[in-house]
Amino acid sequence: MASKKDYPILEDMALVRAAQRGDMQAFEELMGRHRDKIYARAFSMMRNEEVAIDLSQEAWVKGWQRLKQFQGDSSYLTWMTRIIINLCLDQLRKHKRQRAESIELLEEESGGVERQMPVVTSNPTERLERAELRQRIDRALALLSHEHRTVLILHEFEELEYKKIAKQMQCSIGTVMSRLFYARRKMAVLMAGYKREELK
Repeated sequence: MASKKDYPILEDMALVRAAQRGDMQAFEELMGRHRDKIYARAFSMMRNEEVAIDLSQEAWVKGWQRLKQFQGDSSYLTWMTRIIINLCLDQLRKHKRQRAESIELLEEESGGVERQMPVVTSNPTERLERAELRQRIDRALALLSHEHRTVLILHEFEELEYKKIAKQMQCSIGTVMSRLFYARRKMAVLMAGYKREELK
């Protein structure tokens, strides 16, 4: 059995096993490792710092309460990410917007570019360009409706299938496909607009 001073160098699974036996220090080590990633996922979905912090804390409480259920079929981070996504979806459903984003608001001339994802080529300024690209993506995501932003994050970043997204968002697969299509189009329009601004 590992000594507590070895915890920082142990793999997640060893810490999970210790935490499942009631070792809070092992669980705190897991929290320290993954706290930022769980918060980042909550913020990317909620776009509100305080709400993201509250939901992240709730996710860790649930993570502790349900730890015995973790079988190791996926990584511990993947398991925790599912918990935070479900909490965010529950919250979004509670505060669902009264008016869904209208299709008419989307710019028709952007047709055909919805599947174009920005590509960053390798060069000496690659890190700076990636940071700028992340900022542009973040700004664009903030302008999407809750529904469009959520479906885009679940599909593009979490790589969930349409069927699983439909189940989590409690809607039809057709609705998921439609929201994803318009979310991609809107993102393409916004990203192109930001690029034009920077070229001026």
